[in-house]
Amino acid sequence: MLNSKIPSGELEQKWKDYKGHVKLVNPANKRNLEVIIIGTGLAGASAAASLGELGYKVKAFCFQDSPRRAHSIAAQGGINAAKNYQNDGDSVFRLFYDTVKGGDYRSRESNVYRLAEVSSNIIDQCVAQGVPFAREYGGLLSNRSFGGTQVQRTFYAAGQTGQQLLIGAYQALERQVALGNVKMYSRHEMLDIVKIDGKARGIIARNLVTGELERYFGHAVLLCSGGYGNVFYLSTNAMGSNVTAAWKAHKQGAYFANPCFTQIHPTCIPVTGDHQSKLTLMSESLRNDGRIWVPKKQNDTRKASEIPEDERDYYLERRYPAFGNLVPRDVASRAAKERCDAGYGVGTSKQAVFLDYAAAIERYGKIECGKHGIDDPSAEEIRHHGMEVVKEKYGNLFDMYEKITGENPYEIPMRIYPAVHYTMGGLWVDYELMTTVPGLYALGEANFSDHGANRLGASALMQGLADGYFVIPYTLGNYLADEIRVKEIPTSHPAFEEAEKAVAEHIQKLKNINGTQTVESFHKRLGKIMWDKCGMARNEQGLKEAIQEIAQLKEEFWKDVRIPGEINEMNPELDKANRVADFIELGQLMCLDALTRRESCGGHFREEMQTEEGEAKRDDANFCFVSAWEFKGDAAPELHKEVLEFEVAKPTQRSYK
Repeated sequence: MLNSKIPSGELEQKWKDYKGHVKLVNPANKRNLEVIIIGTGLAGASAAASLGELGYKVKAFCFQDSPRRAHSIAAQGGINAAKNYQNDGDSVFRLFYDTVKGGDYRSRESNVYRLAEVSSNIIDQCVAQGVPFAREYGGLLSNRSFGGTQVQRTFYAAGQTGQQLLIGAYQALERQVALGNVKMYSRHEMLDIVKIDGKARGIIARNLVTGELERYFGHAVLLCSGGYGNVFYLSTNAMGSNVTAAWKAHKQGAYFANPCFTQIHPTCIPVTGDHQSKLTLMSESLRNDGRIWVPKKQNDTRKASEIPEDERDYYLERRYPAFGNLVPRDVASRAAKERCDAGYGVGTSKQAVFLDYAAAIERYGKIECGKHGIDDPSAEEIRHHGMEVVKEKYGNLFDMYEKITGENPYEIPMRIYPAVHYTMGGLWVDYELMTTVPGLYALGEANFSDHGANRLGASALMQGLADGYFVIPYTLGNYLADEIRVKEIPTSHPAFEEAEKAVAEHIQKLKNINGTQTVESFHKRLGKIMWDKCGMARNEQGLKEAIQEIAQLKEEFWKDVRIPGEINEMNPELDKANRVADFIELGQLMCLDALTRRESCGGHFREEMQTEEGEAKRDDANFCFVSAWEFKGDAAPELHKEVLEFEVAKPTQRSYK
């Protein structure tokens, strides 16, 4: 039976009461407790900095050459917080409700409320660190809107919010490194969890420079290793992002929750050909001022500038008048796919829609002309001043688009199409962020806990920093308070030896295949299966076919993959092979989870389960639960269910009309 450890009492008091009664570790004992942290993105860096500041002995690992290379740096648009600076009706409760509703009622109420509650603290923390959030003329922090909300609660630093937040967390981390509280291991990849007496007590890591396997002890292990979107091959994730840390933990007993819940981001630069190895995200903040449209005529080959206003279909504004272009990501993505599938797509591939800034430039231009006392401005003056405003708010995003496509988005509309971006699924964790393995925690995108079946924009940065700065320092202490009598276990312990031996044998087995096909070719084929049959839309037949096709791909991989180079040296191809082997197994579980969940909700859209208007149709009577899968070796994985109970945000059919 899954025990989520949700505190009793009123929703608004749960976290406060928990903190008031949680077990504590005194400062002298913290110096004797060691914590391993895998990953140094926002969740990992903030956790390492916070725990180091508290006095724990922290070992932090990342496979990049620096913590600053973590993929959190790529986040663009902003971070949510219920500050209500705009005085537009926002509150902790409204952020909580928007998040539960946006996730299509498939998230845990208590975790989401806690996230909304600590969100304001995150902004204060980051401002104190010197994060250069955008500000209004009077000096107050600026806010903008994101999808799924009717208020402005997103704090931002132009289109590089993730970078600025990560620099803040990195500075805090490096301070602890300098003080000796955190030891940093870059270019190291975790390849297994070491368990002793059922508890996580360390890891086996591969030094990616020398190829050597190394053993590390910890009283607890925190996985902050991000999501698994690269199972689709083409995604907005960094090329190195992978599922290996989480998957190895899964094989050691950590349940994997809701693996089929994948977020498709509606605002990405479309695929241009087989040469691509990743896709580029254009921030959701662009939907704040941009208008999305397609021609009203099918297979229209005219340029955007040649299509008059009355022949344009602003389909999001038409279908969802209450939210317009700011509907949640899953809704916007499916709407774009529907228009393109119906023959209204634009560009050479016809798999794109327009994101147009002409109206925003004109609107801002008129306001600025008024500010400058220009009573009867010309079209050129309006355009000039309007472009200056847009450039200030979104300039780096526009520059990035032009560099990639060769088109000037100030002059002609951007072309966008949905792409894999984020994974709501992840390791199952309880209220304390502990997995089903005692002493093993998962933070940020690596866990499943806060977003349900769809994540609202600007909430990933919020969750990562909330988990690292404000949640884990309390919940980890509650566990470690009972571990203070456990002395450091030498890495010569049989459990470490056995774990290292198993990892070495696995690597040797991979290397010994000596096949003819590249790792990349297998990853590409896996991605195509996943996108075609477990992507934006799924159906029973396609999922069953995908499970069979992935099984065949797995068999072929273990017979014919070619890995050049040697084991005991820097060997990126070997590293990649290890990750792709895990992606293949994950792909099977994702398709099984999607097949089992016979409903549509959020990012999981089963074609058999939709309303007459083509919207997702939930089945609360039969599927109001978290799917938590237990690894069973060669046998089929076992499904455990955490029933979701909604005491405050009662499930209703989502409507953004």
